[in-house]
Amino acid sequence: MTGIKKILFLIVTMAAVIPARSQSYYTNTEIGISLGASQYFGDLNESYGFKTIAPAGGIYVRKRMSPYIALKLVANYTKVSYDDKYNTDAYEKERNLNFASPVVELAAQAEFNFFKFVTGDPLYRFTPFLTGGIGAFYYNPYTTYNGTKYYLRPLGTEGQNAGMGSKYGSISACFPIGAGIKFWVKSGVNITIEVADRLTLTDYLDDVSGVYAGINNFSPGSVAAALQDKSPGQTLGTQGKQRGNTSSYDQYMMALISMSWNFTTYKCPAFMTIDDYNRVR
Repeated sequence: MTGIKKILFLIVTMAAVIPARSQSYYTNTEIGISLGASQYFGDLNESYGFKTIAPAGGIYVRKRMSPYIALKLVANYTKVSYDDKYNTDAYEKERNLNFASPVVELAAQAEFNFFKFVTGDPLYRFTPFLTGGIGAFYYNPYTTYNGTKYYLRPLGTEGQNAGMGSKYGSISACFPIGAGIKFWVKSGVNITIEVADRLTLTDYLDDVSGVYAGINNFSPGSVAAALQDKSPGQTLGTQGKQRGNTSSYDQYMMALISMSWNFTTYKCPAFMTIDDYNRVR
């Protein structure tokens, strides 16, 4: 066999084993980044005010289980805060408490699409969705007193260090519940807009929950004594008097705009029907 015949034989053989047309698809897994804002609700913000909106952001991995259901692992960061000066209630203004806290969140969420959603397919370009999940978050409330920053949990401002009230940790569970819309802007590139409230299992995100411990349960002149009752002249902090609201836990909400990218693959997706295959090939 001459050299030319060998080359022709090789070309014919390759043509026989390689498909006439190579079609790329997208995997059911995508990675994304999120930017947006957050707001805290709790004992210092029982009227659900939006006076201390803060930046929020994160990253996530989303796995499409079907055209209607997806699972998402997220990692988010924000800082929550509030101040009694924003409240209109006279007692709350006189209470004069405030706080801020970082929030580092890890959560797993499920998304339930109203419509079939397939990135790159013009017939399934967008959908509204509902989301719910479970996670955990780190928090560590602090305040500023006489120009110095103090973390509140170690101080036991509700008498925890004197055997009163419940000591709280720095990690609690959260339950994201919300809704949004998602759409793809080009094949494999998706935009998601989501608003989800985070119900929690702590009433101490703001370091305020129950009643005043009373000045006598703190060392005279200590920072803890000053911060347990910040009303003018420390006139509210009688032992047993209401300081917060124990009937509900604290919450924080996040509104996020996300961009995500699907990985490409030459393998036909498991959820693609014969009609879908014939239409996009």
